Amino acid sequence: MSLEELINKCKKGDRQAQEQLYRQYSHILFGICLKYSHNKMEAEDNLHDSFMTIFDKIGQFGAKGSFEGWMKRITVNTILQKFRKEEYLEVVSENTESEVEVETDNGIELHTILSFIQELPNKYRTTFNMYVLDGYSHKEIAERLGTSAGTSKSNLARARLILKEKIETKITRSIICILIIVFGSML
Repeated sequence: MSLEELINKCKKGDRQAQEQLYRQYSHILFGICLKYSHNKMEAEDNLHDSFMTIFDKIGQFGAKGSFEGWMKRITVNTILQKFRKEEYLEVVSENTESEVEVETDNGIELHTILSFIQELPNKYRTTFNMYVLDGYSHKEIAERLGTSAGTSKSNLARARLILKEKIETKITRSIICILIIVFGSML
């Protein structure tokens, strides 16, 4: 069945078509949900909510642009709306710290860095993901989250600082383990 046929059947409420659409795109949208969620269980909840919104609004898809892109936008907006309702994104002081660069070329595996990102408080993780991973400007982030551009900059700076500290701690622990192994074998 073509994508167009699948979309049309979903518009008519066909459960089998909805299931097929879910199977076809859930892994892609789950990656987005993981990026914006604190843990796997929250990501699963966000994926479910996103698909409910997609099925509810699929009649609004006008075949202009990518259907996958449309679903990704719905997913991000569904998660952000949930954060706004649950007041995860409290406003912080607009005093922006100097930008902290996060070094990623340091031998730390990608899944470790992703787990560090998931451990960030919601307001920092969301801002970090939107700015660094999704390419939103601070103005766009502020509009979507109902805050100011200064708050977005402050949240990003804090997220980067936390990530930098976690990465440095991981590197330090790795070096200590290596030293213990090397010097322990000399005894």
